[in-house]
Amino acid sequence: MSVPDYMQCAEDHQTLLVVVQPVGIVSEENFFKIYKRISSVSQISVRDSQRVLYIRYRHHYPPENNEWGDFQTHRKVVGLITITDCFSAKDWPQTFEKFHVQKEIYGSTLYDSRLFVFGLQGEIAEQPRTDVAFYPNYEDCQTVEKRIEDFVESLFIVLESKRLDRATDKSGDKIPLLCVPFEKKDFVGLDTDSRHYKKRCQGRMRKHVGDLCLQAGMLQDSLVHYHMSVELLRSVNDFLWLGGKIISCRYQIWCGKRSSRLSGCCGGSSEVTVPPCALTSNGINPDTSAEIGRAKNCLSPEDIIDKYKEAISYYSKYKSAGVIELEACVKAVRVLAIQKRSMEASEFLQNAVYINLRQLSEEEKIQRYSILSELYELIGFHRKSAFFKRVAAMQCVAPSISEPGWRACYKLLLETLPGYSLSLDPKDFSKGTHRGWAAVQMRLLHELVYASRRMGNPALSVRHLSFLLQTMLDFLSDQEKKDVTQSLENYTCKCPGTMELLTLPGGPTLPPVPFTKLPIVRRVKLLNLPASLRPQKMKSLLGPNVSTKSPFIYSPIIAHNRGEERNKKIDFQWVQGDVCEVQLMVYNPMPFELRVENMGLLTSGVEFESLPAALSLPAESGLYPVTLVGVPQTTGTITVNGYHTMVFGVFSDCLLDNLPGVKTSGSTVEVIPALPRLQISTSLPRSAHSLQPSSGDETSTNVSVQLYNGETQQLVIKLENIGMEPLEKLEVTSKILTTKEKLYGDFLSWNLEETLAQFPLQPGKVATFVVNIKVKLDFSCQENLLQDLSDDGISVSGFPLCSPFRQVVRPRVESKPVNPPESSKPGDPSHVKVSLSAWRLGVRGFCHAFGAENTASLARVSCQHYSCLAGLPGWVRLVLTPSPSLFAHSVAAGREPPGWAGYGVTG
Repeated sequence: MSVPDYMQCAEDHQTLLVVVQPVGIVSEENFFKIYKRISSVSQISVRDSQRVLYIRYRHHYPPENNEWGDFQTHRKVVGLITITDCFSAKDWPQTFEKFHVQKEIYGSTLYDSRLFVFGLQGEIAEQPRTDVAFYPNYEDCQTVEKRIEDFVESLFIVLESKRLDRATDKSGDKIPLLCVPFEKKDFVGLDTDSRHYKKRCQGRMRKHVGDLCLQAGMLQDSLVHYHMSVELLRSVNDFLWLGGKIISCRYQIWCGKRSSRLSGCCGGSSEVTVPPCALTSNGINPDTSAEIGRAKNCLSPEDIIDKYKEAISYYSKYKSAGVIELEACVKAVRVLAIQKRSMEASEFLQNAVYINLRQLSEEEKIQRYSILSELYELIGFHRKSAFFKRVAAMQCVAPSISEPGWRACYKLLLETLPGYSLSLDPKDFSKGTHRGWAAVQMRLLHELVYASRRMGNPALSVRHLSFLLQTMLDFLSDQEKKDVTQSLENYTCKCPGTMELLTLPGGPTLPPVPFTKLPIVRRVKLLNLPASLRPQKMKSLLGPNVSTKSPFIYSPIIAHNRGEERNKKIDFQWVQGDVCEVQLMVYNPMPFELRVENMGLLTSGVEFESLPAALSLPAESGLYPVTLVGVPQTTGTITVNGYHTMVFGVFSDCLLDNLPGVKTSGSTVEVIPALPRLQISTSLPRSAHSLQPSSGDETSTNVSVQLYNGETQQLVIKLENIGMEPLEKLEVTSKILTTKEKLYGDFLSWNLEETLAQFPLQPGKVATFVVNIKVKLDFSCQENLLQDLSDDGISVSGFPLCSPFRQVVRPRVESKPVNPPESSKPGDPSHVKVSLSAWRLGVRGFCHAFGAENTASLARVSCQHYSCLAGLPGWVRLVLTPSPSLFAHSVAAGREPPGWAGYGVTG
């Protein structure tokens, strides 16, 4: 026997082999539709008996294996069923002739045969025939199963007659010598009258009759025949047939009972002897059968395996019995798999690997390695199973094959992935713990890339190469990183990588592979708008009694959820139509410069226009800040889900949830409607010195002017709408702050009638209004004025922009000024205290306020105005110098002349 039957199992020893084959041209779909219905009739209860027949169907069976039918009867083809299409009466003779030709292939062993004809109708189809069944089509064939049952009963009749004929002890008749194919030449010229030869003939015939009894469902009879044959075969050292008897006897009688328990099996032992008179033509005498049933001849699981080892050792003595030895190992493995004895099963499989068969074809090698892989998988040796499946895959594309099967190779390679703890889903590698041998996994992924390329599917090659680079980056050397990226760029020139699902041959899908490590992101931070663009609520619109603070309620139950919400919610707002920024801290793990193209934000919740960026990161750079920008087009709550990139020609959508170790202060922010944008400029020159540093939420610009007491100056303020929304309302207010009655002042005045007539101010339009600055100071009757001024020093300062909600009156610390004028000295009583009122400029929307504060020695002027644009012309510095008349009056009165006073005005 040259072709092993890897599908054999221990239970097959008591089955009848029936071959089902097509005759002529029959579609594969129709053939297997009928084959499935035929194979459903796998066992038949014999009429008027408790015996059961078991049938084993094959749609392909090598004829040379049929020659081993005398050695083990379950290898003999005893039934043939053919299926054919015939649509006209003139084709019927040719079809029937093909049926007879098919029968001749297995004619020496066939008990009976059947021909199923589909499509033929008429007179021929109406003729009653035993061996032919006619059906109009493949749907109208309800009697197929019934005809198969009748066919099996006919097989039983022939089987029973053969069993009775050979089981009868005919004294004086010469018993023929049953042989396997390779033995026939060895027995030529032997003395057929010798006692040794006769014992060999009797032992083999007893073993053959035991097989027939086992197939006929007579288990006790087969046991008796096996016991008698073992004594005869052992006495003549007929090891090949003794091994076949052990396989059939020691285990198969148990299999005949179809027991699911493997704790033991009914089988004979060499110690049990049965007298010849116990056998009759109808089986074993009832008394003897009961006696055997009471015998303690059940085998333990260890005994079963020992018997298998004994039989295999006998087979190994014969070079030509390698197929039988291999099949015995396969059967033993299946038995041990049921018993969950993996280590013992692996020993049998290891022996099967080294069994030397004849020169196998490439297809037979592929089948052998695939079966070994399945058996290793059956006993739980997953990595060993993957190894042999990979060997089978490589055998599909062996150099000796004229047409390599790259598709079959790729399919087998995919099946090896679980054995090497490898998954094609990148999410399985985002947990941080790597499983399996990275070197073997990389080798397998390279083979998948090459096989998919030879299949003519570059998209699969790009996907597998991307997966290799993403998941195995930590295990690649610097040179391997360069080689892989170079190969990836070559593939993506023809087929760019995408984020679409790829359907693999056979149905499963391949998930996308985002490059979350090229570059690696460590921190994501949503940035607030610039100070001039940040929206701030107007206090005048909310009312004086409205509080912006929310009540604090402690609850230990929801504290954890609140913490999570704080981690996601941002306490500032973005504005519709304004450019918003997200900062990423990234670094390049590659040993060469990494170019990232088309990098932008992935958002949800509102319509968002992402402005892509391109960057180049140095080799193995440290943390590098990257700012991604975009413009929200609608209002609502926007969530930054991640970012997208294109690296090495592969498009990637990287989600923050899939980035391990990423720190973020939140990813959700509220987008409010678009706001007016106002730019303010003044007619006064900009000051070189800042009156007071502005806080983070304020924007200020300082301008200065020098005036004498009694002098008047006009401050022209220009309002330009540079946004897309109209300005609807303008508010200008002032407040007089006085702390000492020694000085008073009313410096600012304005008229808004002409300015308000231009509102609402449309985008691109400009409006102006004039603020009159008039210096009016009274220095008379102030006894301690000069001393106070000397103590106070210069009083020139101003407030930056601030929100009205945060505006407070902060008393000035009685200390020396930070930047005293160069023209004054610490003891010079030329400074005057000024108490002035503040003025306010406002536009409905969001405001930036100029604060004001006053102390006993300092007067400050504050201007508040509403807008949301940076770069507003800010502080106006007014330097007041006493008039000459006042100077002369002071000298005549015997006083030191007063100096000049400075105060700040914002615009």
